[in-house]
Amino acid sequence: MDTVAPFLILLGIALLFWIAMIRPQQRKQQALGRMQGALSVGDEVMLTSGIIGVLRSLDEKTVDLEVSEGVILRVVRAAVGQVMTPVARDDNTEPVVDPAAEPEEK
Repeated sequence: MDTVAPFLILLGIALLFWIAMIRPQQRKQQALGRMQGALSVGDEVMLTSGIIGVLRSLDEKTVDLEVSEGVILRVVRAAVGQVMTPVARDDNTEPVVDPAAEPEEK
């Protein structure tokens, strides 16, 4: 029994490591793959590099992303990091402006 105890401890540490580190990362990768597979034309997306645009066409491995009117980038589908959700705007409210971000007038 004395020779089995160290192996059980090592096995327990490995199990805790798998539960705490590896499994959550696997779930995150699976969710990202499902999101990338469910993309459709017209979705506003953000690439992993931070570029935001609207999907104009899709194929199995690449997407065409319109980043500005008439400017279309072809990127691999795996570069899509997230689908942007449109911000609900109320027509009666003014945009909030940070006074620190405005240049001073001289």
